[in-house]
Amino acid sequence: MEWVTIDGVRLETQPIRPAQVNTALAPLVFLHEGLGSVAMWRDWPQQLCKATGRAGWVYSRRGYGHSDAVPDVRGASAMVNGQRTGRLLPDYMHEEAWIVMPALLRKLKIDNPVLVGHSDGGSIALLHAGRFPVSACIVMAPHVMVEDISIKSIQQARTAFETGDLRQRLARFHADVDCAFWQWNDVWLSDAFRSFDIRDNCRTITAPLLAMQGLDDAYGTMRQIEEIPVFDGKNKLKPPSDVHNQLHKLEQCGHSPHRDQPELTTRLIAEFLADIG
Repeated sequence: MEWVTIDGVRLETQPIRPAQVNTALAPLVFLHEGLGSVAMWRDWPQQLCKATGRAGWVYSRRGYGHSDAVPDVRGASAMVNGQRTGRLLPDYMHEEAWIVMPALLRKLKIDNPVLVGHSDGGSIALLHAGRFPVSACIVMAPHVMVEDISIKSIQQARTAFETGDLRQRLARFHADVDCAFWQWNDVWLSDAFRSFDIRDNCRTITAPLLAMQGLDDAYGTMRQIEEIPVFDGKNKLKPPSDVHNQLHKLEQCGHSPHRDQPELTTRLIAEFLADIG
């Protein structure tokens, strides 16, 4: 584990350096889901880095894993001494993609990374790729808009956290499990978040794009990847990167392709990156 401080907030990071790595290839930067962390990825990032011959970095966003927590996470949003306290605002993914990530990549001395994002991390990857240079963008079950199916599953997660064993299961991956859960759950179930929609932000993505989603995903329908503007269903629309753009709908797979179908997901990504420097 290595620590990186961005605007006074300490973030947990983990470098991945396979035994056989091609340093000429852009490294992979992994962006976790709404309840994820460095540890929540388990060993899949290492497997993917090995399969692609690339170095990698994994990090936990603020309030997740062992990164600094958010004070008064369920209170009113405010800025105190230059740092946010209280609830996340509906543009929290934009802030992560456009402010935190550029600063983090500068600290890590990474130019033009390959982004690998899951769920919320996929949305952040798309937002970043639409504004900053990347070698490629890989997203698994991203959210480009809010659907009723997403809200229903997130409401069920709240019930499981309050009355079931979800809190206990998540506590293994987060130093402050209440901060991790409530900052995600509260903003997603807020009225203000229902207008979240990043489809227009994706129109400026020119890097090669790979999108995949499980057909059994309880957090979103296939619209979440089909309506990324470079796609029309499974057809490719926009040059110059249309040779590389790929969309995959995975059978027997839920919201987490890298956990539900790890071998297939790794193979698809490795093949996609094979001719991308």
